Amino acid sequence: MKIRLAAAAAVTLALTACAPSTSAPAETATDGGPTTGALKVWLFDEPNRAPKEAVVNEAITEFTGSHPDTTVEIQYIPVDTRSERFKGAFNDPSSAPDVVEYGNTDLPEYAAAGGLADLAEVEKSWSEAKDLSADAKASATYEGTLLGVPWYLGVRALYYRTDVFEELGLKPPATIAELTTTARQIRAKKPDMYGIAVGGKYTYGAMPFVWANGGELTDLDSDAAKAGLETYTDLIAADNCPPQNCADLTGGKTVELFASGKAAMGILGNFNRAAVDAGVAKGKYAVVPLPGTTAGSVAPAFAGGNNLGIMKNAQRPALARDFLTLLASGKYQAKMYDAMGNLPTLKPASDEVAAKDAFVKPFIDTIGAGTKFVPLNPGWGKVDASAVLPTMIEKVATGKATVDEATAEAAKQIDEALAK
Repeated sequence: MKIRLAAAAAVTLALTACAPSTSAPAETATDGGPTTGALKVWLFDEPNRAPKEAVVNEAITEFTGSHPDTTVEIQYIPVDTRSERFKGAFNDPSSAPDVVEYGNTDLPEYAAAGGLADLAEVEKSWSEAKDLSADAKASATYEGTLLGVPWYLGVRALYYRTDVFEELGLKPPATIAELTTTARQIRAKKPDMYGIAVGGKYTYGAMPFVWANGGELTDLDSDAAKAGLETYTDLIAADNCPPQNCADLTGGKTVELFASGKAAMGILGNFNRAAVDAGVAKGKYAVVPLPGTTAGSVAPAFAGGNNLGIMKNAQRPALARDFLTLLASGKYQAKMYDAMGNLPTLKPASDEVAAKDAFVKPFIDTIGAGTKFVPLNPGWGKVDASAVLPTMIEKVATGKATVDEATAEAAKQIDEALAK
């Protein structure tokens, strides 16, 4: 899930507030419910909410124009307290909203709680559903049940300094092997610069190396996964990104290093564009998909993003369906890209934004090549909370454990967490 942090306190409503409906909760998203009154919607707050709110308000105007005697009650909820808010709504039907935005990594927890409605019938009746990629739908599907509509995605690709590459006569790497060689060449010629910024705490940067080699997060002690991890951790070294500086480097810090001109390459997201353009690297970089193990291949990227769903306790499921499919439509996905830089999940909308903004193409090509996701298991939250993956990477990078030792320990912890 890609979330913009620093959310402000929840702000109650964009339109007319009203008391919770007293109608009986619907059992599924297609039972109907009242077709008038206030539709309750929870969306994530943003550090700069105004552009998002403008698009949402435009959708509200269109929706209420076609649904007489209906209002839409938007509540922007802080990201860092979302789990508590959702748990409360799952346990108290009278407080539950109808439509919700949630992170795709939140799906297992919410699905296990039984709080989200099955959207199979919504998918069947929504004409644009056919334009969703299989990978996008997979990130909103739990144990075979579609519990959300992917609203936007965020993926990472390889940013590189065009001026540095030109000066040193280098070409964008076509394979992971070329990437590692290129990074070391840059470091050797420019010792005040990291070839590529990589970090022990940057799990989203490390995952593609594991996946590109055929490894899986649920089988980290396999030969394929160990090969990918070793390639990544070998870059946390004096000849590229020294351990004393990079062993505890986070994703956010890698963005800062590239933006500030201290790294010639970085695995960054489409959502990091503004941060890079705010630094000295502005106008001096380009982006290509992170290469895989063979020329022409793309390393699978983690597909973060947010979904739109309908609560199982929704008071107005029919209205919720109509508003969800409007807000998730290609029309409004394209508007959300213009406002927030969010990558559309519907192919026509992706094609539209790529046609008008060349920057987007490497990210869309990355999505098209196939993305990956964390295991859709409620236990994965424990894996994240326990920092299993960054601890594994850091131990190898600092020499506290071998690749075999670190992956064996991490694999055991993951197995135990997912088994519960």
